[in-house]
Amino acid sequence: MDADHEGHPHSGGAHGRHRTMGERWSAFTASPFLPAIVLTFIIAAAAGLFAGSYTYNMANPTPHRIPVGAVGPTGTAHATAFVNGMDKALNGSLELRRYPSGTAARHGVEEQQVFAILTFRTDRADFAVVGAAGASVAQLLTETALPVARAVGLPVRISDIKPLQKGDPRGLALFYISLAAVIVGFVGAIQLSVNANELNPGERIAFIVAYSLLGAFAIASVVDWGIGALDLPFVESWLILAFTMFTSGMVFTMFNTLMGRWAMLPTWALMVLLGNPSSGGAVSWPLLPSLLGHIGRWLPPGASVNATHTAVYFGNAQHVFPFAVLAGWASVSTAVFWFWRHRHPGGREHTPAHAGTGPGTGAGAGAGASAV
Repeated sequence: MDADHEGHPHSGGAHGRHRTMGERWSAFTASPFLPAIVLTFIIAAAAGLFAGSYTYNMANPTPHRIPVGAVGPTGTAHATAFVNGMDKALNGSLELRRYPSGTAARHGVEEQQVFAILTFRTDRADFAVVGAAGASVAQLLTETALPVARAVGLPVRISDIKPLQKGDPRGLALFYISLAAVIVGFVGAIQLSVNANELNPGERIAFIVAYSLLGAFAIASVVDWGIGALDLPFVESWLILAFTMFTSGMVFTMFNTLMGRWAMLPTWALMVLLGNPSSGGAVSWPLLPSLLGHIGRWLPPGASVNATHTAVYFGNAQHVFPFAVLAGWASVSTAVFWFWRHRHPGGREHTPAHAGTGPGTGAGAGAGASAV
């Protein structure tokens, strides 16, 4: 009888009863399967958003506002017909800015205020595009001006007064190096969180600075000295890319402090889904959707592209704005991380346990604590 009872546990025992739905749900939420399932759906959604974001911004660029400098008599019949024809062909996006002389208009080009100079003469028009200001815009203006000029009977001579460098005929290299700095910047911070999680806050910031300087040097040296795609103003470009990498790394670190393991979501959305397509690197901002064209300048990828682009092609007219944008994001991110550094999932314990301060703190207990 006893043996029989031993072979058949009571149905009310801990091992014999069925778990309730609540217990099963608690076990599931504590398992690795819940975050794995959530990540599966997030990754699938991110893939679609990534493709949609880049396609929406870059696949079919449409002019929205293209500033063009105008010099000479713009009120003649031929000039008026040509300007109206250009504006119609560009869907009303032509913005004519009059300059008193060619020198003043050229200054507007150097300040990146206009994308071309239209000079009207007695027998023709000179249309000088600026390839370095935006290859896609220069191509669009060139392809539009020729048929319009033929239609209105105005001879037009087209030239490029500031072409792109020979190693970068499409003007994409600057976008690629900025993209590399942005992505490697936050990927580096992710790797520090995974593989060097015990870094204290000051140490973490110092290592982000270190890999930013080294990584930016590697990017600039490979593109310039290695493959010769660009002739960079090396020190300025290097420091801009390092500033970009540091900002990107600190943005992830900030989100990691606020959101823990889900920090990748806002970082990816801000820097990759929104920031890179709207940066103006692959498609110039006049051809981007107007809202994104404005937003992109206030995000780190857009600021990086603007600063690097100006350094390479308009070095005597560098602007403060992109550096202020990078400094703003870096400062806010660093301040948030430092203020809430106790919440960041990392760091080392600085207060060692003191032996003999309470019950069970003898030699055996001390050895046990050390083993843990």
